[in-house]
Amino acid sequence: MSEQRSKALKAAFPHTIPVLAGFLFLGFAYGVLMKSKGYAAGWSILMSLFAFAGSAQYAAIIALTTVFHPLNAFALSLIVNARHIFYSISMLETYKDMGKIKPYLVFGLCDETFSIVSSAKPPQGVEAKPFYFFITFLNHCYWVIGTALGGLFGAVISLDFKGLDFVLTALFVTIFVGQWKVQSNRAPAAIGVLCAVACLLLFGENRFIIPAMLLMIGIITLFQKFPPLTKETVKGGEK
Repeated sequence: MSEQRSKALKAAFPHTIPVLAGFLFLGFAYGVLMKSKGYAAGWSILMSLFAFAGSAQYAAIIALTTVFHPLNAFALSLIVNARHIFYSISMLETYKDMGKIKPYLVFGLCDETFSIVSSAKPPQGVEAKPFYFFITFLNHCYWVIGTALGGLFGAVISLDFKGLDFVLTALFVTIFVGQWKVQSNRAPAAIGVLCAVACLLLFGENRFIIPAMLLMIGIITLFQKFPPLTKETVKGGEK
């Protein structure tokens, strides 16, 4: 490894330590869950290597273990990861001169990597290109390693993994609660819950996800056309 790349790796690694802790745990749970569904460690590792979609990988387990509907699986993956479209646009300027590594940087732009890359700047004497590459590469490695450890653990240790599916529910509930606490505007979260409940009642537990997510996007998009209800907007309306 050249001196410049070595410096970039040393500069990038400290920024990724929090991701290391989270990805090893979540990747481990994903590998164990895949094994509990009959998929050997190799399959979960390949998924993490070439899909690297986090929550979408968890959601894909449902598609892999039930009657497969290609269009439903495509729509679910697109909707779950649609947020990547919006924040990746903000990286166009940062990644415009990345050359041959640009496709990999685009592929590896998960939520956590975006958070680091959008805020961390290369220190003096370190080039941006290898710095951003190693942030992306290290985070990708953490996820794959966690997946591999989980898959191997599930294969070696003979345990009853019945009910482990609940880890997916727990993951999304945790994300929801975390967002609920930090966001001042909780209307989108409330809309999401109401849409999910309504579609669950209308379409049943096996078919409600896609309609619910489409309904959420439609309602939230509609409400974007109107100003938020704040004291200032209410006073302005009274005038």
